[in-house]
Amino acid sequence: MMGIFRNKAKSEPRARFWQWFAQNEDRLFHFERAQEAVFGALAAELQKIDPNLCFEFGPANVTREFVVSAGGIKESFPSVVSLMDVAPRLPRWRFTAFRPRRSVLNAIEYNEKRIAPEDVTCTLLVSKTEKKLGLRLFIRGYRNEDMDFKGIGYLMLDEALGEFDVETRLGLIEMMSPDTETDGERIPLSELPEHFDTLVAEIEGRSLKPS
Repeated sequence: MMGIFRNKAKSEPRARFWQWFAQNEDRLFHFERAQEAVFGALAAELQKIDPNLCFEFGPANVTREFVVSAGGIKESFPSVVSLMDVAPRLPRWRFTAFRPRRSVLNAIEYNEKRIAPEDVTCTLLVSKTEKKLGLRLFIRGYRNEDMDFKGIGYLMLDEALGEFDVETRLGLIEMMSPDTETDGERIPLSELPEHFDTLVAEIEGRSLKPS
């Protein structure tokens, strides 16, 4: 196992993280046995690389997915990429950079609030000049003064589109109550990926044409 890191400087933070991960591989795979302690130790190790890094685990089957996220902070994207570029090959693990799209959207529980995918609709905004899409997110129960809803909204978008696309292909993001009067078609959150991909393809195709 330790041969994975033989050619890496021991002081290099990324190599030190993966060395720690390999040494604690069984504890991490079965984190449910002592979740609070394992998650605390893992968070501390990730924050030695970048304080914005966070993580997710997939369910344990033959393999288990380990996701490293920038927490939606674009400035920390290079930290995620550089860390995952040197990830070792461990038989029981799949390593994923950034929160991926989910084919089945999950309800989000955040500070004692629970929002299901069917509680959310959205409108995509297309500009003739901007190379990024805009988006309005309508969340049932939304209150502008309650910042929890913004956290929920971004987690919902990460579920639907993936963290990378949210941060790199969306510009304006507005969150509001479904009672707010706005222009544009509102679609269920479950339909957002298909509409988003179609419009992104159109925008990127347009930007490749000579002006």
